[in-house]
Amino acid sequence: MPGYNLVEEPWLTARPVGGGPPVELGIAEALARAHEFEGLVVEFSTQLPAVLRQVLLPVVAHATGAPGTLREKGDRLAQKDGFTQDELDRLQAYLDEHRAKFDLFDQVAPFAQVADLRTAKGETKGSAALVATAASGNNVPLFASRSDADPLDLTPAQAAHWLVHTHCWDTAAIKTGVVGDDQVKAGKTTGNPTGPLGQLGVIIPTGRTLYETLLLNLPVTPAGVLGAPQWTRGPHGPAWTPRPAEGLLDLWTWQARRIRLVPHQDEAGRLKVARVVVSAGDRLTLLPVQEPHTAWTFTAPAKKSASAVPERRPRRHTQGKAAWRGLDALLTPARQGPDGVFETSVLLDEASALRVLGKLDADYPLQVETFGMVYGTQSSVVEDVIHDVIPLPLLALHQDSEAHELLLDVAEQAERLAKAVNNLSADLRRAAGTDPIPWDKGQRPGDLLLHTLDPLVRRLLAGVRAAGTDDDILERGRLAWEELAHHRARGTANELLLAAPATTFEGRTVSPAGKSGKPKAYTLGTAGANFRNQLHEILPRYADALREAAAARAAETGPDPDPAPGADLDD
Repeated sequence: MPGYNLVEEPWLTARPVGGGPPVELGIAEALARAHEFEGLVVEFSTQLPAVLRQVLLPVVAHATGAPGTLREKGDRLAQKDGFTQDELDRLQAYLDEHRAKFDLFDQVAPFAQVADLRTAKGETKGSAALVATAASGNNVPLFASRSDADPLDLTPAQAAHWLVHTHCWDTAAIKTGVVGDDQVKAGKTTGNPTGPLGQLGVIIPTGRTLYETLLLNLPVTPAGVLGAPQWTRGPHGPAWTPRPAEGLLDLWTWQARRIRLVPHQDEAGRLKVARVVVSAGDRLTLLPVQEPHTAWTFTAPAKKSASAVPERRPRRHTQGKAAWRGLDALLTPARQGPDGVFETSVLLDEASALRVLGKLDADYPLQVETFGMVYGTQSSVVEDVIHDVIPLPLLALHQDSEAHELLLDVAEQAERLAKAVNNLSADLRRAAGTDPIPWDKGQRPGDLLLHTLDPLVRRLLAGVRAAGTDDDILERGRLAWEELAHHRARGTANELLLAAPATTFEGRTVSPAGKSGKPKAYTLGTAGANFRNQLHEILPRYADALREAAAARAAETGPDPDPAPGADLDD
């Protein structure tokens, strides 16, 4: 069977800087020309962090070394033509030395696999076992276009992407027992955790080029704790063990599964992968504190004692929640406290420090891509995939900056506006004699409002980056946001008011549960008035502007008449 070496075979696809058709290339060419490409193109979003962590970043770090200091990282990041000639020579020498380890179908040590991995009866599974979006066993995506019985022929390039993806994101379902694994019981292994990335809210900072993205994702790491990638550890066997990661490169190339791709040639002689073996792999006993691709949450310790300290856990992204709604974690340096305390990714901390050192301009077009996997039924199936991209102003990463305060305020205002709209909906439903929509059931109007606010926040993020340290522009941007957010929130509220039944004019009185508290009257008018008050409280700058405009009109033409109660919320 012919080989397929990832060093030179065109399994990666990249977007050229300035546009043009995507280019297909191998590892060596992708790194040599990394400054010519905006970034990688993948078939499925969560393949991107898998390719970076399992392949490109470890090759670069092991061949050229990770930056030892922030200044070194900044100097390397500033190289407009990508890797220096010395670095390119070291990369090429490294790939030449380890070239055999990158052969996808090598007979002795196939890349990220176990040669001759087999079950006692020699069974294999369809390649859908690797593909998160394909029906396979219990993992049947909603509205799947194919069944488990349909063959799925993968090209070697596709197989390589799904191979590394499986090591990073695989479900925790029962795995096939294989010969040589002494922990197999009744032909299977249980208790498998998800792939390491499935336990994180993955954060990938990206720059203007693939080269810059690679450097942004190389944390400052002393050479002694860098460790070594999986392909230098010798051929893997079917046996596995729970163990801690031995350095950053071991963590990045973690072999969470034992896998064998079974290649064949189709009628035209082209290499394809339709069958695979996937079994249990190494289990990470402790997530290292140096994990760079996640933010962290500090939670109260399980056991209370005078010496107990908050537990540091990776912060996962929330399904259906845009990345900007998690700015409190993205923009927060390390700190601890009693209420939801966060710590941002070390990579974003370093990006902020590079700006302070003058190695990155304040208007550097940093973007942040977020990735996550939502599992169901004891993490044995994939229910949803989380992916978002937002511009992130470097100045906002500095805790004392105006940009930092503005963006946190905007994210909080958006959440409060959504809550105010939900409160209006609840009051109108009570006035009509029905119960409010439960928070965990159905779609509440606040969710729709957040959807309409989303493009405004993204535009504001880009504007804050362009404004730099100009506080006047930032203040004008803040007022413009409040005006647009006010109009969007008012529009959503008006739709609720206009759709309210006639019975809400008279409303009804609701007695509180239990014996305490007084009965409360709910009507269309009181619901609208309460919402208006909340709107002005949440968006104080625009409320002040409205009052000033009303005072100016009153000075010219007399005071505005009072609005009809509850008819709508036009100002």
